[in-house]
Amino acid sequence: MKMIINGLLSDASDGGTIDVINPANGKLIDTVPASTEEDIKRAVGYAKAGQKKWAAYPVYKRGDILEAFIGLVEENKERLARTLSQETGKPITEARGEIANIPISFKAFVEKAKHLYGDVIPNGIEKNQENHLLITRREPVGVVACVIPFNFPCDLFDQKVAPALMAGNAAIVKPSTDNPLTLCVLTELLVKAGVPDGAIQIVTGRGSAAGRWLCGHPDVHAITFTGSTSIGIETAKNAAGHLAHISLELGGNDAFIVCGDADVDLAVEELIWGRMYNTGQVCCASKRFLIHNSLKDIFTEKAIARIKKIKLGDPADDDTQLGCLINEKAAIEVERQVNLTVEQGGKIVLGGKRDGAFYEPTVIADVPKTADAAIDMEIFGPVVPITGFDTLEEAIAIANQSIFGLCGCIFTADMKNAFKAAAELECGGVVINGASFFRSFEMPFGGYKYSGIGTEGVLSTFDEVTKLKTIVLKNIFA
Repeated sequence: MKMIINGLLSDASDGGTIDVINPANGKLIDTVPASTEEDIKRAVGYAKAGQKKWAAYPVYKRGDILEAFIGLVEENKERLARTLSQETGKPITEARGEIANIPISFKAFVEKAKHLYGDVIPNGIEKNQENHLLITRREPVGVVACVIPFNFPCDLFDQKVAPALMAGNAAIVKPSTDNPLTLCVLTELLVKAGVPDGAIQIVTGRGSAAGRWLCGHPDVHAITFTGSTSIGIETAKNAAGHLAHISLELGGNDAFIVCGDADVDLAVEELIWGRMYNTGQVCCASKRFLIHNSLKDIFTEKAIARIKKIKLGDPADDDTQLGCLINEKAAIEVERQVNLTVEQGGKIVLGGKRDGAFYEPTVIADVPKTADAAIDMEIFGPVVPITGFDTLEEAIAIANQSIFGLCGCIFTADMKNAFKAAAELECGGVVINGASFFRSFEMPFGGYKYSGIGTEGVLSTFDEVTKLKTIVLKNIFA
């Protein structure tokens, strides 16, 4: 598959390629170009020119083009889902769900863009301003680099590309090296739908090279990045060199608090949704299970029984519920983290075995609150580390001891305790009586502390991809 630069399918200038491997069976699916610095410079140059042309389109016309793109997605939805499942290792049913989100999100951003009205500051609000009228308007920031991770490439394409384009920006997509194919197809469909040359492009290559060149280019005016905290910090440093606006959605180690009065059966079902989806490779997945000591044993027993019902298998099969990790390296890292947690006092009561890129759903009981997994070690896989607590204050303290603050959740019948936790948890979102894995397209999504800067969502993304201009009608009432 090719990159798209200035509306054309493009190879790397030196002919270099990167293999895209199916993690479930190790077979080669396709190759993508390993872009050079020259390729990145070309793409940014074309984006700068294409953005001016695209920004001149009225908002309704941009919306019409994105609606045409939605139609093309509908026509190609099974092909897109199969490609996504194949290159990512996620079950085909989950892949279909992710493709089905594209029309939902693009339509929402299209409609929101039609209501980005300016404000008016009337004369006389402030002393000595009696004769002046001030009005505001939102303008595109320019060229936006959209850096997208492997775990939900299409959902994050939606969150980044749709608002960037609807605001009149040019978008350059930088997908993960592991699974760039679906996003290459989506970018091609945007071109086919009528987004002009240069306004939407995709460049492929290693993040350490292509990503660094892209985010460090002085004509990239904004960067929206989802990925690891360590790479996010490096990206922010890179962006600072040319004062690019940056939005970062980074790692998380979300706490899943189950109080003594909680509905255990509900909590266990939410565990399945909130920890096993996408084989646990979710930034806002619940990753630290803090269970009141009065319920810890029964919760563990019911969690084990429920997890055993999950069908593992080939991601391409319709009845598979849990696939593999993005690659074998990722599975080896989960294996290392589980072994470390055992060394630090935890006890494996289910799973704990790896086969290539597949890692069994695993439950670790009696994890001390001092263990790495209970603090800052984000396990990106289907692992449930359980830590006991006696009081809500203790649970909140354990939750807040992490450097991360993406999301959190609490299960309780007492709404006073629920709102106490919601107020005191140091994170960007709290779910009451549900897993922290919750993200609608409408809501602002982002974290505290080392989990990021800024938010994404229909409610807030346009603030990240536009500039606010004030126009002064001086002495208009004189």
